[in-house]
Amino acid sequence: MFKGGRIGEALLVTPRNAGLPDLADLNANRYYLLGEDIGGDSLMCGRFILMSPGRMVAELFELEAEPHLEPRYNIAPTQPVAAIRVAAGTGDRELVFLRWGLIPSWAKDTKIGYKMINAKSETVAQKPAFRAAFRHRRCLIPADGFYEWKKGTGTKQPYLVRMKDNLPFAFAGLWERWESQNGEIIESCTILTVDANDLVSEIHDRMPVILHPKDHRIWLDAALRDPEKLLKLLNAYPADEMTALPVNPLVNKPSEDSPKCIEPAVLPRSN
Repeated sequence: MFKGGRIGEALLVTPRNAGLPDLADLNANRYYLLGEDIGGDSLMCGRFILMSPGRMVAELFELEAEPHLEPRYNIAPTQPVAAIRVAAGTGDRELVFLRWGLIPSWAKDTKIGYKMINAKSETVAQKPAFRAAFRHRRCLIPADGFYEWKKGTGTKQPYLVRMKDNLPFAFAGLWERWESQNGEIIESCTILTVDANDLVSEIHDRMPVILHPKDHRIWLDAALRDPEKLLKLLNAYPADEMTALPVNPLVNKPSEDSPKCIEPAVLPRSN
């Protein structure tokens, strides 16, 4: 469990599930209604996992220091998420914890963050909530997999989507710094989305943007501000490198964060 600290420096000063409404009885991929008018993607649900140890994350994402990471099996909006960005001044990569749900610097309060867990790659360069961060504040959000929910007869079955090699990967993320009138500072983030590839489209029509490792350095390059060059990186990851497995419906509850969430589910045979 997260122990505390400041968002953007260490950790959010709250328990892992603080700030979340009690949504156990709601459909999982209706987690939040997102504000498409300013860029949020209402077509994307929002849960993922990060189980890899800090040593592996540091090696794969070229971090100077090994972060302390505890396994997370059901990361949900408003919770602290690990993000990798370029540190101001040094140019080195750093891992920080950001609140999931981007709060634009011009927002009156933090409530808008509930609507900003995802950003459509198709409109991110134009939408008011994201266009400044898209040019100036990009990050990598490491993950080992993400959940999507498939509609069934009266139910929605969660699936865990991972790489076939089981290695961690990085979502394309944006981050922002918000300061309240009384001086409270919150650094937050969003995950970009795109039309689903052939694998994920069997479950859902949108998916997070997963950056190819060769593109990590380009995405983090603060000197690169050309929207056309950046948008070329935002594609659906190749389906043949990924796998999707039905998992325990326990993951529907954002308060659950245990290995049980990723246990394979046995689906009833169709007639």
